Order: sequence, then structure tokens, then C-alpha cells
Amino acid sequence: MAINVSDLVDRRADNRWDRTAVGDLLERVTWSTPDKTVIVGWDGAFAHPENERLTYKQANDSANRFANALLSKGLVRGDVVMLLCDNSVEAWLTKLAVAKAGLVCAPVNTMMAPDVLGQLVELVEPKFLVIDSERWATNADILGYHGVEAGVTITIGGDAVPGSSSFSEFCADSPDTEPQVDIHGDDIWQILFTSGTTAAPKGVMLSHHATHYAGMNFTAALTRGLRHESDIVQCSFLPLIYHVGDHLFNISVLLNGGTLVIGRKPDPVATARAIDRESVTCLWGGSPAMLGVVAETLDAEPDLDASSLKVAVYGWAALPPRTFASLRARCGDSLQALAIFGQTESIACHRFWPDSWSDLYERTAPRDNYVGVPSPILSSKIVDPLGVEITNTDDGPGEAVYRTPALFSGYYRNEQATRDAFAGGWFHSGDSCVIGENGQRIMVDRYKDIVKTGGENVSTLRVEAVLLEHPAVARAAVVGLPHEQWGEAVTAVVVTREGVVADASDIIDFARSRLAGFETPKRVEFVDSLPDTVGGKILKYKLRQSLAALYTT
Repeated sequence: MAINVSDLVDRRADNRWDRTAVGDLLERVTWSTPDKTVIVGWDGAFAHPENERLTYKQANDSANRFANALLSKGLVRGDVVMLLCDNSVEAWLTKLAVAKAGLVCAPVNTMMAPDVLGQLVELVEPKFLVIDSERWATNADILGYHGVEAGVTITIGGDAVPGSSSFSEFCADSPDTEPQVDIHGDDIWQILFTSGTTAAPKGVMLSHHATHYAGMNFTAALTRGLRHESDIVQCSFLPLIYHVGDHLFNISVLLNGGTLVIGRKPDPVATARAIDRESVTCLWGGSPAMLGVVAETLDAEPDLDASSLKVAVYGWAALPPRTFASLRARCGDSLQALAIFGQTESIACHRFWPDSWSDLYERTAPRDNYVGVPSPILSSKIVDPLGVEITNTDDGPGEAVYRTPALFSGYYRNEQATRDAFAGGWFHSGDSCVIGENGQRIMVDRYKDIVKTGGENVSTLRVEAVLLEHPAVARAAVVGLPHEQWGEAVTAVVVTREGVVADASDIIDFARSRLAGFETPKRVEFVDSLPDTVGGKILKYKLRQSLAALYTT
């Protein structure tokens, strides 16, 4: 026990009674509502039947047993535990257990190619691996090559990996007392990996402090329309184990003393049914397209009761007003939509409430992706390539840069990338933005996705929004491809609606009537599906690679 009543600076709050530690969140709520449900696993999102629905006390005891079991294996403070898991109650408990033990969690996107997984293993050098049964066969060779053995298997989709224990077996004989380890808020508790949509993934170092700030920043926003903040029932069928959405939609629930409902994988139909069965109050919908399918499901199944839903959160693009109207027709006029704009490194986010700026929203969406204003704990400005702040709408786009306590601590073992990211004392997001009406920010594009054609810069997001207005288009991605005359040619890759026959020239004419000539796609390529992340973010680099020779052959 450290008592310091002499120093007024250079202090450390790392005693059990005053520290900031992610793993303490469960334990603290048990003092107020131990018998309240903290987590519900939808069908397929739990390995053991007893974990389908847990109270705060049950979850805290289970996480403690897992944490103590890890420590009994000789792991020490700062050791890395790698997870290769999709959403499940057991994976959720594992992350909190790792935090309780003072260890570092390194969850990996389960869709990563084995060779990329090998790079991540080399980077973080895990001392322990927790893996889903269904992920072992694909990755066994690369893990074996690097000498990584499975310590615990979450037995969804198969049996335990030979030589490993199931989740329940691993912690069956461990005590459920709180682990006695030293933790400070500045310690790194999690390394998340960037999505790799533009380059090889980097390890994003996240501290206990940053995670708390990120969660607290959204506790009020996600509980709009509720009598009490603890009434929140948050639902996500999108990844929370290896995605920074964990900070928003898991940590916020714990800070509010609410309930989290998780699905195994993205499933708009099951999401709609979960809203009904669990009286969900807040939904992480991911992309507007995902919310659109949820709305269609609610319309197709009128017996589903969606009146409990008060906040629907989305990102990555503007929400079409027709989708918002459809959701409100089923959920009620009290439903609020919330656009968030952030990234793994900085999840403090800009926020845009369409209902608060309804005239602006109705006039501009979905063509202009208004992302609103910085949240209260986020300092943000838009700068030109020389770092000079852009303050007027007419000054054109620039890069959004940030300062916030909800910021990552750096890229693990990559000093140069970290220095580049914090050039000038601000975090450089890589996102191109302009200042719109009333000081609201508009996201133009990722800098690396902007198409440079004939001396003009084209926002792919703007072109995609127009294409999605065409009645035949279900999904669209726009990329710039090498072109002898234009440098890059604006090219649309389109998935058509089921049963619809589309004509490329018709889609191009439709776009030309709504866009400038230089913004209009030179060609439309039809595909059955688009390569994307589990959350629905399109992997445009894969399209650029596969179509690189389109204008040269």
C-alpha cells in the first residue's frame, strides 16, 4: 500500500481504491447491482450454456477465475495474450480477465490471412493464445511455425484444440477472488490492429485511461431517451472482440451499469429479432447499409416490437433519410440516429445527430457525409499539407487532426510511424474533411482513397452516395485506376439488387446527371460481392489490385 501525502506532482494513482483499470469495471458494479444481467449471448455466441446470460456477479467471478488461471501459468504483468475469436460471451470474459490480470490483450481480426497473422505474432510475441475452435484449422500451420500453441479453446464450431483446455476447464479450479496485481491507468491493456484497408496492420496501443475516457465520452449519448442511464440495453452483432467499437459499446455499458447483447457475426435479421426479444435501447448498426437491412426486416416482420430502441448508431457513410424514416416508422419518433466518425487510434469521435440538424440532413444526405462536430473531449482542426489550419468552407479540404485523452499511446514497436502520426503535436487521422454549414464537418474521403483524375480530386464517398440512389444498385465502391490520359480513372464497382438487370451506360448517365463530369465514373464493373471487413468497410485496395489493368488491356 503506497501512501503519499507529501508530493503534489508526479503522483501515481495505482492503489486498488483509486486506480483506473478496465478490469475493475465489472467488480465495481457488483457492489450496486450484482444480480443484474450484464451480458446476453445470442444464439451461437456462447460456447457453454451456463454463459448464455450472466449477471454482473457471475461475470465478475468468471473473469476473476480466468485471470487467476492465467497468472498461475506464470504470465506476468505486461505479457501479451493473443485472441483469435469472434464475438462470444467467453471471448468477452477473456478480455476483461486479461485486463484484471495486468496483462495485455491482443485480439486479431479472425478474417486476417495466415501470412498477416504471422506478422502480428512476430510483432507482439504472445505468451498465451485463446482461439475459437473454428479458427484453428486455417491458422494452425502459421501458429505452429511461430511456436504459438493454443492455451484455451472457445469451443464454438468444434472441439478443443489438442493440448488446450476449453474455457470452462481452464478456470474451473481457480479462485474467484480479485487478482492482486499492480495496475496503473497509463499501462497498456490492449493492442488492437488497424484494419489494413490501406496498408499492413499496425499495433495500436491503448491504455486503461484512454479506454475509460472513450467509454465515458459515450455514456450519455447512448442513453438518450432513457429514464435512467442503467436502463441501457446495448446490442451489437458487429465485432467487439477485435474492434475498437468495444470501447464505445462495451465499456460504456459497464460504466452505465447496463446490459450488453452480442451476436456471433453480422446478421441484420437476427439483430431485428434481438431488438424485440431483449428490448434493446441502443443499436450499433455499423454501416447505413446494415441499418437499411434491419429496417427492411422490421417492415417484413410486423409482429416484432422495436419500440424500445432509442438510439441507432452508424458510421462510414451518410444515412439515407429514407432509412431513418423507415426505422422511425417502426421504432417511434423518439428514435435518434447518431453518426460517429473516428478510428482505432482516436475513438473520441465527431458526432452528428440528424434529428438535431434535420434541415441540413434532409438537404444533403446521403451525398454529403456530414459527421458533425467534435465530441466534448476532442480537440480537432482541419489542416492543409503544411499544417496550417483551414477555417473557411471555401478553403477546400484538409486533414482532420486530433488531441484527446481518448487517444492511443503509439504504434507498438514502430517509432517512426508514431512520430509521423503525431507530427506537429497533433494526431494525423489520414481523413480528408471540409468545413460545411454551421461549422459542421463533412468527411470527404480517406486521403489514400481520393481519386486524382485530370488534375482534379474526387471524393469516392460522394460518388458512391449518388450511385446508391440508383434503383438497381445495392452496393457500390469507387476507386481510381491507372489511366494513360487521366492519371487515374474514376471507376465504379457495383453489386446490383437481387433479380435486377442493370445497364452500365444507364448507371453512368444517372451519375452524370448528378455529378460533375470529372466525378462521373468512366466505367462500371459488375460483381457479385465486394471485399470488405466484417463490419462492412470496403477493402478498396483489393479492388485496386484486382482491376489495376482494366484500362490497359
